[in-house]
Amino acid sequence: MKEFERARWRCRRGLLELDIVLQRFMDQYYAQLDQQGLEQFERLLSLPDNDLWDLISERKTPADRSVQTVLELLQKS
Repeated sequence: MKEFERARWRCRRGLLELDIVLQRFMDQYYAQLDQQGLEQFERLLSLPDNDLWDLISERKTPADRSVQTVLELLQKS
């Protein structure tokens, strides 16, 4: 539970749109992630807000293709 709460805290961002998508993701998909998915999510959360939003909104493609699985879930959220 500690990790879930820490991740939820990290999902609080400066862009309202990003906050909404990340909170939906946490509610719908976070508990189902395996270790690899959790690591992918952490890498995505380490990005600056605008870069992360550009990936989610498909304005850019990820340089690190290993985050694609979690990115697709974020795009569904």
